Amino acid sequence: MQILTRALGEHFSIGEDITVSVIGVNGSHVRLGIEAPKNISVHRAEIYERIKNQDPGRLTIGPLVKR
Repeated sequence: MQILTRALGEHFSIGEDITVSVIGVNGSHVRLGIEAPKNISVHRAEIYERIKNQDPGRLTIGPLVKR
């Protein structure tokens, strides 16, 4: 695991196509903005776990839609 220190408004890159920016800091909460190509899904860990635990035939690749 790589650990980075970034201040509000700063960013870092993952590969050539992904940029993560620090959008806000409020106490122990940090807001991140993630720019990635549309073919790369970005999910919070708990959402990703829910997707992984779905039936293989029903795996959601794109963004989740609220119903």
